[in-house]
Amino acid sequence: MEVVEIIIVAIIAYIIGSIPTGYIIVKIAKGQDIREIGSGSTGATNVKRVMGKKWFFITLLLDAFKGALPVVLAKIFGTAFTGIGLLPVIAAIAVILGHSKSIFLKFTGGKSVASGVGTILALNWVAGLIIAAIWGTITYFSKYVSLGSIIALGVSPFIMYFFGGPAAYVGYCALGAIYIIWLHRSNIQRLIKGEENKVR
Repeated sequence: MEVVEIIIVAIIAYIIGSIPTGYIIVKIAKGQDIREIGSGSTGATNVKRVMGKKWFFITLLLDAFKGALPVVLAKIFGTAFTGIGLLPVIAAIAVILGHSKSIFLKFTGGKSVASGVGTILALNWVAGLIIAAIWGTITYFSKYVSLGSIIALGVSPFIMYFFGGPAAYVGYCALGAIYIIWLHRSNIQRLIKGEENKVR
């Protein structure tokens, strides 16, 4: 039964993560496919290029909520491996995979930063708020969303460990950081070359 529960949680979380928030917003408002604009990502930064600052924050919050929801549900209703916190981690992994490889968009999507921070907030709200603050501070002063994302997620396993997260949570943050940094590999190349776009 525990295996069945894990499979069900993973499927539900993946489907929720696959809901393409940025794509839907731009499609409804502008009739455009956001994947054909700017970086091709469905995330909040690319939404800003089309819709402006207000919709950047709306998309950011919706994606964070989308990331947090399956994890919260797994923590409340899950019964499998409750002692080690494995089920919420399964939900977290599935939701960020859904966001970046959406089943509704032929396995394209965003870079899972907002949804990833949402999952961490749901796992440990203190660690999540600190990581979000690091992201916001670095992004504000550097004007590079990608740099803020890379650093904030890169330090997330250490912050989760410092605030007493179980091994499963720390391991998730480490794996999530590696995955999200890998999704930003083209941004890293542009940062090195000084060609990355700044936010205004």
